[in-house]
Amino acid sequence: MPLRFTTAGESHGPALTAVLEGLPAGLELRPEDIDRDLARRQLGHGRGGRMKIESDRAEVTSGVRHGRTLGSPVAMRVANRDYANWEERMNPWPVEAEVAEVHLPRPGHADLAGVQKYGFADVRNVLERASARETAARVAAGALARVYLRAMGVAVYSHVTRIGSIAAPALNGALRPADFAAVDESPVRCIDSESSAAMVEEINRARKANESLGGVYEVRAYGLVPGLGSYVSWEDRLDGRLAQAIMSIQAMKGVGVGEGFELASLPGSHAHDEIFWSDDRGFYRETNHAGGLEGGMTTGDPLVVSGAMKPLPTLTKPLRSVDIATKEPAQALRERTDSCTVPAAAVVGEAMVALVLAAAYREKFGGDHVDDAVAALRAYRERSGWKQD
Repeated sequence: MPLRFTTAGESHGPALTAVLEGLPAGLELRPEDIDRDLARRQLGHGRGGRMKIESDRAEVTSGVRHGRTLGSPVAMRVANRDYANWEERMNPWPVEAEVAEVHLPRPGHADLAGVQKYGFADVRNVLERASARETAARVAAGALARVYLRAMGVAVYSHVTRIGSIAAPALNGALRPADFAAVDESPVRCIDSESSAAMVEEINRARKANESLGGVYEVRAYGLVPGLGSYVSWEDRLDGRLAQAIMSIQAMKGVGVGEGFELASLPGSHAHDEIFWSDDRGFYRETNHAGGLEGGMTTGDPLVVSGAMKPLPTLTKPLRSVDIATKEPAQALRERTDSCTVPAAAVVGEAMVALVLAAAYREKFGGDHVDDAVAALRAYRERSGWKQD
């Protein structure tokens, strides 16, 4: 069965819902497997007032019994605690109170195109679903995918490499899983401590200037077997699936695989990863410019995917816009907002990469029970001769 997921819910509605279908039976789950990632999504210097209200927890309502998956769809509910303050404005049913409409679309948001597309008169009908609050449901689904990947020997991590004008130096040598052990202790989830401090100051300056900041994060996956994905058709190429997954996250404007756009400026002799063989390692590469993907397939090297996030469009000093009701010039909508959410976006990026990789493993190794999938993986490793570093 293919692995697929969907989310539902609005930013200030009663709750968010995630449904993940295609996990094998027998996966052992704990509440903290999901809630830990939901809490990590709320981390980061530059978050706004809503993070003081929400403390996300997932309520599993189907697909799990006594801590193990059943092979049926897993449904999860993440309550919006702030709904208590929005019940009249976001009630699913008609209310007696007069609820003011929002007519001020924000530049850089889905607001204007959304009301044009669906014929709405109220921007709130668009902005509530377009909000990045939806990513809490994605992270819940991604946490389940990570549990499955863990059973298959795969781990997924992320770190921030740039916020605004501050970029962390390129780290010498290959990052290992141990290098991510303390990344969540950084207020901006940056591995380099000096860059972390500079990024915090950059966010502080932007906040005082009524500005928001974007940045770049990197997601890495370890333990992948070679041959996930395929070269035989465009929709099976794993790099294409990963790019779509990252770009589907709100406010993303760029994606890179491996060294990404930097490879465009290099000659071929410096851009590709030479291949070697030894009895103890089998086939291996000494470099990983390609980020663990060649020809739409994993190579067995660490997967490296980066996402570039634009500054958030909701500003404390709003940009110029137009009132969609009167067509008169006006300032864009101003609501509670964050000044920087790149650290949180990196956690969402982890979830999306995990979901794509879990789907690729399910397609390749199948299995109604997780033990079937692990046995199929073991047979493939023996047949392919892949030796993990």
